[in-house]
Amino acid sequence: MSVAKRDIKRITTHVLHAMKEQGEKISMLTAYDYSMARILDAAGIDILLVGDSASNVMAGHETTLPITLEQMIYHAQSVIRAVERAFVVVDLPFGSYQGNSTKALNSAIAIMKESGAHAVKLEGGSEIEESVRRILSAGVPVMGHLGLTPQSIYKFGTYSVRAKEEAEAQKLISDAKLLQEAGCFALVLEKIPASLGKLVSEALHIPVIGIGAGNGTDGQVLVVHDVLGLTKDFNPRFLRRYLNLYDTIKVAVEQYIDDVKSGDFPNSDEQY
Repeated sequence: MSVAKRDIKRITTHVLHAMKEQGEKISMLTAYDYSMARILDAAGIDILLVGDSASNVMAGHETTLPITLEQMIYHAQSVIRAVERAFVVVDLPFGSYQGNSTKALNSAIAIMKESGAHAVKLEGGSEIEESVRRILSAGVPVMGHLGLTPQSIYKFGTYSVRAKEEAEAQKLISDAKLLQEAGCFALVLEKIPASLGKLVSEALHIPVIGIGAGNGTDGQVLVVHDVLGLTKDFNPRFLRRYLNLYDTIKVAVEQYIDDVKSGDFPNSDEQY
């Protein structure tokens, strides 16, 4: 059992800031349902992200764009029911905050009121500053997200590494400082050079969580389906698979089918 799990009954923004100050790395994974969230929370994960990646791994869409606010609230409700310790952050989905700070505030309030989540996450920098400040003015904690921002995939046209060029790197640094100044409690950096991830983390006093941003950030986040090997064809450099559940589950189901077909299941000990 880890020290963090034993000593901390509930992760809060205050705890996360203290972890950064003390040099303790922050662990973060996605979760979309009660059963998985219960396991992750019991394991001692620090942050659970109810990500709009549910659009991909739960609903089978090619991008994160189709998922709705109502669907995000549903997933968040399921996760919150399972959690006793972890801090739960929910993505504001595409179309629920861009270009309209009033809509952004209403979306954030709906998530907080209807799911019981602890914070929301928005993608972007200066373009969404007004929305970030409006949400924060209502007392809702906000996590930022810079670098590769999947909701803007059709603008970028590729999932390749971001901020390799000096101009984009400088904008990312500027946006990171802007989000911190606006009041964001933490920041996610996705798929950027490791040197830039370390630079931003050292420049900010708020925790910086990386995904494909190197080991110099204050913590790491991955999609739980990727970590456990439930997905098969997604193999970016930054991913470490800890299990291969796709093949394990497939073999188990094939055995179940064989047992049913042969009449072996149920046997005399498995019936009344």
